[in-house]
Amino acid sequence: MTFCVESETKRELPFDAEELAGKVIGETLEYEKCPYEVTVNVLLTDNEGICTLNSQFRGIERPTDVLSFPNVDYDTPSDFTGIEESEADYFDPESGELYLGDIVISVDKVYEQAEEYGHSVRREYAFLLAHSMLHLMGYDHMEAGEAAKMEHKQEEILNRLDITRTE
Repeated sequence: MTFCVESETKRELPFDAEELAGKVIGETLEYEKCPYEVTVNVLLTDNEGICTLNSQFRGIERPTDVLSFPNVDYDTPSDFTGIEESEADYFDPESGELYLGDIVISVDKVYEQAEEYGHSVRREYAFLLAHSMLHLMGYDHMEAGEAAKMEHKQEEILNRLDITRTE
């Protein structure tokens, strides 16, 4: 697994953001039984930066907590069948790894939502990573059933890492 965490914000997180990202990304891949070595990029920004991206890519003029930019098109979420035979080139030619996509997180929103939901900044960051990783593997939450399925998976992944709401 290759992942990169870059920060374009001055606001610091009170833990090693790269280390925790590696744990959550790795656990999500294991939970979803991804058969490939993968590449994922994570960008930490602020509300202003994510607002610009949200406007540019979704036409929504407000900050959001996390944006996911999946690289792989799935017929069924986390169904990696046929990816190698696909006409799309999902694999990095240099590393041979499956390029899942990019995650952008607003550190400002991490702090705001941790306070709003009454849990730690670490837990909120991990939650947003797990949420976004599921998007990179084809899950969505536009309908109630999809949302419930994603929420269950997110909680399971975080519980496996012992990252709970009480932290």
